Amino acid sequence: MQSSKKSKLNKKSQLLKIIGKIIKKHRLATKKGILLHAYEFDIPSSSLNLVEHGARDCQITTLWKIANSFGMTFGEFINEVEEQLPENFTLIDN
Repeated sequence: MQSSKKSKLNKKSQLLKIIGKIIKKHRLATKKGILLHAYEFDIPSSSLNLVEHGARDCQITTLWKIANSFGMTFGEFINEVEEQLPENFTLIDN
């Protein structure tokens, strides 16, 4: 049971890090710092910072807003996340 729980945490951590990496890539492409980007798009800077560092599992509405702030649809953002994940990635152990 303990190893299953640890496996789920590792998978969640992997997913959050990939999301953060993608957010950072797009934010850097805008040539804006976290504070300015967050301010311009009404995203809490602490949330953007933590999500970008893979340290927060944020609400779907926050991710949606972040995706839109890069001129992306939420679907485009999720597709990019899925492309970075290992094949057959799942958070649920079968």
